[in-house]
Amino acid sequence: MDKEVEPSVLTAIDEMRLSGPRLTPVEIVAKMGVFDARDKPFEHAWLATGDNVIATIWGEFVSVGAGGRWFYLESLDAQRRPGGGVRSAQQAQRAKDRLALLKRTFDAGQGFRAVLQTNRIAIAELESNKNAKVSTRVRDDAEWHVATWEPEQQLAVLVRGPRGWVPTEADIAAAKARGGVAADGEADAAPAGPVTEDAVQDAAMAYVMGHFKGYGYNAEDVTSKALGFDIEVSNAKGAMLLKVVVKGTAPALPTFALTPEQSMAAVREPLWRLLVVSDAGSGTAAHKIYKPTEVDQAPGFQRKG
Repeated sequence: MDKEVEPSVLTAIDEMRLSGPRLTPVEIVAKMGVFDARDKPFEHAWLATGDNVIATIWGEFVSVGAGGRWFYLESLDAQRRPGGGVRSAQQAQRAKDRLALLKRTFDAGQGFRAVLQTNRIAIAELESNKNAKVSTRVRDDAEWHVATWEPEQQLAVLVRGPRGWVPTEADIAAAKARGGVAADGEADAAPAGPVTEDAVQDAAMAYVMGHFKGYGYNAEDVTSKALGFDIEVSNAKGAMLLKVVVKGTAPALPTFALTPEQSMAAVREPLWRLLVVSDAGSGTAAHKIYKPTEVDQAPGFQRKG
């Protein structure tokens, strides 16, 4: 959904939409050289004339790194959906076809063309909700390329613009925290059925600790130190990547607030992030991460007077 897209990315997508002709999602791909676009309207990547590869880039998963550079984390696991869960056979085949085309460009040292797309419902439901439809699709005139391809980590990094730049490890950790690629076992990380505020928070903390550890990061619970954040995330060499405040919500407890210490740390700490786990403790738990400037956008956030 549009509200899940980074503001600068959404602005750019809107400008592209308003500056071009009104075309349907299929017409856009057809005009980019995919002759059988009408026969493959639900594909996520296509081979166009001239052996050019075209791939969908979901705006909800685009992250912004240093200097405003856009990047996108691509899971190399064709069997699992971005929002969690196992893909159907048809979905898995689409994912395999997409990865094959992206790997083709990586091996050849070539770029690919992209269509930027947003979804009408929550992006986590992209492959699990039959009502998922394209909200906006536009052609991106800037070239994208596969900057890294790491089978051991089941991850590739796609970058918009000239080669030579890659996101930092902290950028990648923050992008993983936003979603898009699921850590192993993440869906089962939290216990079921919390009904008290403490239980919801404990479930949210367990979920987030499991999330980062699933990627191989070190995650240390520092809540007791009252530093203004709950979890320190570092890499295998000990370099600090994120300082995360965790807030859990549930149907019976839909709101949360920051403590004074957390609000001060949001100003003081460059690596500070808010990570909200919705439906904490249930089998449908999901999360989203917010920068200090985005806290007001978090559903359920209540600012203390």
